[in-house]
Amino acid sequence: MQKLDNTDYLSIFDDFSDGVIVTNANGVIVYYNRAISRIDELNHEDVISRKITDVYDLDNSTSIIMQCLTKQKSIIDEPIYYRTRMGKFANTIHNVMPIFNKNKLVGAICFVRDYHALANTIASMPLPGKDQQFDSASITFERIIGEDPVFVDAINSAKMAAGTPSPVMLFGETGTGKELFARAIHNHSSRSAKKYTPVNCAAIPENLLEGILFGTSKGAFTGAVNRAGLFERTSKGTIFLDEINSMPTGLQSKILRSIQENTVRRVGALKEIETDLKIISSVNKDPHIAIADQTLRSDLFYRLGVVFIHIVPLRERMGDLKLLVEHFIEKHNVLLCKNVKKISKEVMKLFKTYNWPGNVRELEHVIEGAMNVVGTDEVIQIKYLQTHFSNWPLKAKPARPRRRYGEVFSEGHNTNLIKKKSAHEENIIKNALLENKGNITRTARSLGISRQLLYYKIKKFNISRNNAIK
Repeated sequence: MQKLDNTDYLSIFDDFSDGVIVTNANGVIVYYNRAISRIDELNHEDVISRKITDVYDLDNSTSIIMQCLTKQKSIIDEPIYYRTRMGKFANTIHNVMPIFNKNKLVGAICFVRDYHALANTIASMPLPGKDQQFDSASITFERIIGEDPVFVDAINSAKMAAGTPSPVMLFGETGTGKELFARAIHNHSSRSAKKYTPVNCAAIPENLLEGILFGTSKGAFTGAVNRAGLFERTSKGTIFLDEINSMPTGLQSKILRSIQENTVRRVGALKEIETDLKIISSVNKDPHIAIADQTLRSDLFYRLGVVFIHIVPLRERMGDLKLLVEHFIEKHNVLLCKNVKKISKEVMKLFKTYNWPGNVRELEHVIEGAMNVVGTDEVIQIKYLQTHFSNWPLKAKPARPRRRYGEVFSEGHNTNLIKKKSAHEENIIKNALLENKGNITRTARSLGISRQLLYYKIKKFNISRNNAIK
């Protein structure tokens, strides 16, 4: 960009769903797209070449754009309720970045998202990075690929959990298939005909999350209207709280209260509204570590983890690699109109030595990327792989051995603490079993956890009940 008033390059923003405003260094508007025109209900010709503070009922201290120009720093996810000089009110989220040319400030670009439009679309949004090629109603347990015994155990546990109203927590690294499991649980349940709402807790700005989940009441804040939140709108159905450990702990306590009482209270309201929800949640790190670093409340974990399902990473179920490769080749042959038969022996050998930090999702993306450049070849060769894969043999490391949930590799400063905490938990469970002579119901009641969670922990710590029963 050599001149700010040369707006040819800005035409790419004309059809953006977000509003876009570009100003010069003095705050004079040089570009104003169609979306912001709809939000503000102002005509393009009425704002171009006018200063921000002349168009909006704002001054240099209250205008986000003028603040950005003054501080010469980006302002991200800033909510603002404003009024235009024509009297239109708007409740929006701003992202503003300064524009520099050879270290000289020449202007600012502002992206504007209408809050109400965001709230209305969150419920129907697919989770970022997830498989969007199929209708969600068609996702069943039969479509989840894998024969690894531990993985099959996870599928069987999920099937059984689908038939109960109890909360389910899924634990797995990014890309292991938590969203597929959540949708399959919903589709396998008696609520399958009702609404399924996925919520990516890490993707929604913190200052909007409570209102989006619980709703808002008129007068709660400037511009607030009576609006049902996702909990209320999904009642009778299933809500999936993805990466709940990314949610602020203060909001986690409100989630806990809502689940315990089966009610929600809109932001700014006094009235409780009853809800009936199947709650599925997920965490992308070991819950014990999340609790230790205070990103997950322990009481919320025990409430949401009534049924706890660990989805193992790809590197721990490499026996499924061939099945998954064949599945993704077949899928993308259809989508890309290709006729690929297989991958070469060299590629399979490479795949077996790779660590797969992105898990099954990464495997699919690697295969899809190769099939885009394979041409008429029927075999995926190393030359078709992405650069970081072609270099992988130079730095290959053996895959980590499988570990049970709760075990921690000694890679960080917190591992001793986690090991001690796990050992302490194991001793508490053993003593409780002894005191209750191995009776599961009484032991679970004395520990304040469910029978299912107690069974899981007995299996996790490999505790024998025989000594307690004697």
